Amino acid sequence: MIRLTLRSLRTEALRLLLSALAVVLGVAFVAGTLMFVDGMRAGTYDRAGSFDRYTDLGVYPADREVLPTSLVGRVRGVPGVAAAEGELLGSGGVVGTDDRPVLGYAVLAAVPTDPALRSYDVVAGRLPDRPGEVVLDAPTVAEQGFTLGAQVRVGGAGGAARPYTLVGTVDVAGTSRDVGGPFIGLVGADALAVTGRRGYDRILVAAEPGVDGAGLTDGVAVAVGTGATVKARARILDEAVDDAVRDLEQFNLVLLAFAGVALVVSGFVIANTFAIVLAQRTRRTALLRLVGATRGQLFRAALLESAVVGLAASAAGVLLGVGLAGGLNRLMSWLDAPVPGRLTVTASTVLAGLLVGAAVTVGAALMPAWRGTRVAPVEALTDAAVRPGRRAGRLRLAAGAVVLAAGIAALVGAAPAVQVLLVAVGGVLGFFGIVLFGPVLVPALVRVFGVPVRRLLGVTGSLAVTNAVRNPRRIAATTTALVIGIGLVSAFVVGGHSTKAGIERTVDAEIGVDWLVTGIGGPLPALVTAELRTRPELAVVHEQRSTVWSGMEIRAAHPALVGRILTGVRDGDPDRFGPGSVLVGRELAEERGWTAGSTVTVRDRPLRVAAVVTADGPAVAEGTVPAGHVVQLVEADFTALFPDERGVLAEIDPAEGVTAARARAAIEAVVAHYPTVTLMDQGAYKRMLTGTVDMLLAIVTGLLLLAVVIALVGVANTLTLSVVERTRENAVLRAVGLTRGRMRAVLAVEAMLTALVGAVLGVALGTAVSAAAMALLARIGGDFAVVLPLGRLGLILGVAVAAAVAASVLPARRALSRPVVEALGAS
Repeated sequence: MIRLTLRSLRTEALRLLLSALAVVLGVAFVAGTLMFVDGMRAGTYDRAGSFDRYTDLGVYPADREVLPTSLVGRVRGVPGVAAAEGELLGSGGVVGTDDRPVLGYAVLAAVPTDPALRSYDVVAGRLPDRPGEVVLDAPTVAEQGFTLGAQVRVGGAGGAARPYTLVGTVDVAGTSRDVGGPFIGLVGADALAVTGRRGYDRILVAAEPGVDGAGLTDGVAVAVGTGATVKARARILDEAVDDAVRDLEQFNLVLLAFAGVALVVSGFVIANTFAIVLAQRTRRTALLRLVGATRGQLFRAALLESAVVGLAASAAGVLLGVGLAGGLNRLMSWLDAPVPGRLTVTASTVLAGLLVGAAVTVGAALMPAWRGTRVAPVEALTDAAVRPGRRAGRLRLAAGAVVLAAGIAALVGAAPAVQVLLVAVGGVLGFFGIVLFGPVLVPALVRVFGVPVRRLLGVTGSLAVTNAVRNPRRIAATTTALVIGIGLVSAFVVGGHSTKAGIERTVDAEIGVDWLVTGIGGPLPALVTAELRTRPELAVVHEQRSTVWSGMEIRAAHPALVGRILTGVRDGDPDRFGPGSVLVGRELAEERGWTAGSTVTVRDRPLRVAAVVTADGPAVAEGTVPAGHVVQLVEADFTALFPDERGVLAEIDPAEGVTAARARAAIEAVVAHYPTVTLMDQGAYKRMLTGTVDMLLAIVTGLLLLAVVIALVGVANTLTLSVVERTRENAVLRAVGLTRGRMRAVLAVEAMLTALVGAVLGVALGTAVSAAAMALLARIGGDFAVVLPLGRLGLILGVAVAAAVAASVLPARRALSRPVVEALGAS
């Protein structure tokens, strides 16, 4: 049986070629992902601790956000300490040679001045030794044309940009301080001033030679007290590696999840392929049974065949994965993406690729192999081409109907129950319902979509429809693979467009001004709104700020803008809102018994309730509070009570009679001095918020594209095997007058109908999942509703159909390659 199986593989290799291609693509995705991430991990290990080469101890905050600057001197005074320096990481901005901010998020760091703690790789010049000096990353200096000794303007949340002397360039590529934008290095005092921070993130400590590490750790711990934690060098490096690898593992899991989708689709293609091939071998199976082969032998022979195919395809997939990983590394280098790493091929990755591919292939072949041995020898001595397809059992159809109904119920009930899990469960149950009910649902849809085809193409269309529905299980299995890929793509497309529409509606409702000034990667600088308020061209300058205090969200509000977010007034008059007064949320007022005229005390300051209101304003405070537990103050009162709170967005309206051009010029005159600030109108602000959705949608669609390609390979595979099965039938049709063009049309229409049904079911399932998700988001909070991007969905359907028609070319060529007489005599 082993020799017979291997001989069968050699003679029928072409029949299994397309199913092997599905495995190759799936394994290539898995292996390429593992190799790419392994390379990134190797680079991460190499660069972890890059800025702690000479750090023996580190002092970190324990119960506070930052370490006070005075703590550095206390650490320096500990016996055995050779050097101690404060370090912080924040964001800043560099003004380029064109007087515009250098693009990209800029990392700003406090660079040690003591040589005993300096861990930077200097490319040119030196590191800063005193205030007023700056070091930048080499690529930024080269791109901007800066020269050593020149004045470079640097600014941040602490205030407007001021000039610093460029004394050197450093290499931070591939480290945690390389995020795609400039790197700015300043001495500690300047770093604190630019970022507006009141203390350091940590204190770096270098020990004197020969000092006992444990004793020094205890001494530093006593000096810093209970508000800080002292970490030894080994712990610092371990935590640096853990932090870097943790993010990398999450990235790896995301990629492997998409690779898993591709493998699942491959599994459906393989299962359908083996079901068809084993059905076509029923004569040979019967003969083997007649000469003494047992069902167990036939079952094991089929599994051996699938294992050989799986291993061979997996080996090819691993090789393709090497090329994929290398291509990704080259792409990242070409894009100047801050991704450390190199092409890394490990034995564990190769073995994982081989095992995954073989396991998927053998697992997918289990059921077809078992069914292939259930055929009685006498019943099997018939022609596979004319044998009617086995109908789905009543139990399967009943289970499919129940599962499909349960999936629909879960999707409908997700929003009322406020359960995200129900959305996922509903999508999964809906898919399995389609799988189980497919032998009835899919042929029915083919017949429906085939009605216009029959009328348009006549006999050609009728032949295509009849061929497509001849074997309900086969076409259902073929379309199922398409449902997975297209369903996921459709879910993300509909969800992405619905999210974008919700964001735009929210901006329209909550942002009622012409201009917006936003911070880049952090809060607005402390003085930018104050400067903007001095411009006579501007009537309204409102910085959105809030904080959580005593179980309430305290918001800064502007009397001229607050009306746009109010949805109702329960008591009082919002027009009386001004200095010394507040607007209180209905739920908070009911809980605490406040009414219009009541006194509310915030940080020992009494304020009068002007009105009790309901509002839809943005919750921009950190932390969570119950819905409606909001107190709104005018900006002057908010600043007096919470002077350190900063916002990331300022709303601006021009003064009456000021043109848009004058207003913009006035704003730009101020913003030009703040490189961490950008000016936008409403349209640009919407594009900024929705741009992330577009980027994620493009990435997800690209990752899911492979699953769709594999499913289309399955369509071509099914057609090819069906052509082999119908060799004599097609020869008869050609003998009685069916032209070569019409034969191609029959196969093209059959492929088109198969793909169309799979695509329609996938779009329907994906849209249903997105609709449930949007309803859930709307219930949680936000103006979200499902939006159908009909153009995009139509494009998905069109591409799927066109690709399927293209996939029918090779099967049609095979059907027409044999002379009619020879085909009539085929066995």
